[in-house]
Amino acid sequence: PRAVDADGSGHISVRELKQALLNSNWTAFSDDTCLLMISERELGELGELGELGELGTPWKNLFQQFDRDHSGSISFSELQQAFSQLGYNLSPQFSQLLLARYAPRSPEPSIQLDRFIHICMQLQSTTEAFREKDTALLGNVRLSYEDFLTMVVTRML
Repeated sequence: PRAVDADGSGHISVRELKQALLNSNWTAFSDDTCLLMISERELGELGELGELGELGTPWKNLFQQFDRDHSGSISFSELQQAFSQLGYNLSPQFSQLLLARYAPRSPEPSIQLDRFIHICMQLQSTTEAFREKDTALLGNVRLSYEDFLTMVVTRML
């Protein structure tokens, strides 16, 4: 962990985390994914960082499980299967929306590891917020607009 803390500040910055994490095609993780990892996991403190190799490990393991062709990215169908294994019953339309938002534009868009981690962390966070409101576990909640905005702002960057 100290090797990641290049400036010796005792905290991990977005820049330092970006230098430490790479996608399989040797591109750096995006700033917003690194920022999300730092804020959600509170990785800023070295004492809470653990081993660098453990960063994002559950998501990375799942990503590798569904990257069947070892291309370094996950296709639409692989993404749907990963969501299902995570326990999310998401429509193909929602998965297409995520693909359009997070995948580079191409004839066959796919998600790289950093974006997959970003999506999974956001889904987990918003699902937790939803469950706090869905106390009867009905899968539906009634919210005021301000309650909705509060839920989003407190869970997202």
